Amino acid sequence: MKRTLAFGGLVATAGLLAAGLAAPAQAAPDVAADPLAKSNMAAQQIAKFWYGERAANLIGATPYAVETKPVTAKLVSKGGPAPDSKPGVVPAIGDEKKTTGKSKNVNLPKTTGKVFFIGADDKPHWCSATSVQSGYRNLVATAGHCVYDTGKNAHTLDKWVFIPGYYKAKAPWGIYVGKQAFTHYDFDVYEDADRDYAFVTVYNGVLPTVEGTSAKKDYEETFKTKAEAEAKLKDKTTGYYRDAKIERVVTGKIGADPVGSEVEKTAVNRATIIANSGVADAKLGDAKPTDFKADTGFDSVDIDRAAFYVGYDASSDKDPSVAENGWAWDADQKTLFLKRGKVYTKRTFWINYDVDYKVTAKVMVSIGLKDVGRLGDNVGGQGLAYNQKVGKPVFVFGYPSGSHPDGNYAFTGHTLKWTYGKTFAVQAPAIKGEELVGTKSSFTGEGALGSSWLVNYNNNRRLGYLNGVTIGVSDTDGNNRYDTSYSPYFDGELFGVYSAAKGLWSGKIV
Repeated sequence: MKRTLAFGGLVATAGLLAAGLAAPAQAAPDVAADPLAKSNMAAQQIAKFWYGERAANLIGATPYAVETKPVTAKLVSKGGPAPDSKPGVVPAIGDEKKTTGKSKNVNLPKTTGKVFFIGADDKPHWCSATSVQSGYRNLVATAGHCVYDTGKNAHTLDKWVFIPGYYKAKAPWGIYVGKQAFTHYDFDVYEDADRDYAFVTVYNGVLPTVEGTSAKKDYEETFKTKAEAEAKLKDKTTGYYRDAKIERVVTGKIGADPVGSEVEKTAVNRATIIANSGVADAKLGDAKPTDFKADTGFDSVDIDRAAFYVGYDASSDKDPSVAENGWAWDADQKTLFLKRGKVYTKRTFWINYDVDYKVTAKVMVSIGLKDVGRLGDNVGGQGLAYNQKVGKPVFVFGYPSGSHPDGNYAFTGHTLKWTYGKTFAVQAPAIKGEELVGTKSSFTGEGALGSSWLVNYNNNRRLGYLNGVTIGVSDTDGNNRYDTSYSPYFDGELFGVYSAAKGLWSGKIV
């Protein structure tokens, strides 16, 4: 099914009423659930894919650029999201029996990081995300289109992982492979921007161990086809190679080996063609192509009289009866000079030898994985707030990258950034976004998708309540600089999706 979201014009309403935090409300939305890594083995391969080749895919990944086109927004006096039941909260990990307090300075949360995946273009990309409270401390929240492929008719994005605290290809608390993704049915099917959020259960984190050192013998493996050899070099799930190369090897075996393998037409001498062609020595000058066995044969070229006698005179192996018919082999006995009346030719003989491809490397380093435990135990998890009144101040934490519409690159995406502001109502009917919220933010869209919006953020504990995820950005005043980020409104429908995911166990992958 197609899920492309093309953000159009936004309509915003200022709402400055503070929201109280109360007990969780009940909700039963339609929930879409899809597997990401179905087995421990699949999860291991995904982790090794990102760790492999010295984290080449992490380093080469680019910020996800979907849904980041400049949009036009204007303020209106009516409309916007409204609670569908009583306000509710879920406390953060470690904050279950504590009350939140006001913060004057900002210590960045350990819970925020990047999610990496393969996009619709088959290239590695990333979004922002955060760890949230759950029964097994294994849950990540991000934008829906950072989990579900909105670029092509596919279901979930491939090789999905979360790396909290990511910095320059380093995963200080490990890589957490996604196990199962949950979003609202209306986003999964109807492309409803009001439901553009996702919760993902993740396996225990893993860090790499290196098996094999420079003392290990050089790696060498032979493949029947070039495609197989190239695939081995591209396979980043099993490790990486230093100074790796592919060599084309003629095996000496006549004919192609398996279906799809290759052959090389190779010039051979007199003795070799006699031994393999089924044609006797005395018949080589007069034999037809059909007289030769499969994958053996000859090429015949007409020459002039002078060229014939140059070859004939230089040979010590020649037919003395040159008056009508004669022959002579050249010095290496690969070319037969023939005279048949006044017709002069030369024949060269060949065999189709099977070709293999050998992958060699000075050192092959393979990757092992070690378990580092549950996500929430390592970095904590934010609480969750829903059905809150619009107008509360929020901190937005993410990894913005890319440029403003005027071309200015304000953020690199290498480090975690934050903005602060009150929320206000936003509408975007073109994308079925009737109940969005916005906040003033200079974040550029690429990379910032999935950024966490935290209310009542406590600076000392670095914990708060997740109350939004960035799904797009906007230039509201027309100065070619992004000034607003927007998110779905977190209501009871969102809590229902969260509830479907929060109690599911993931376990270890190693």
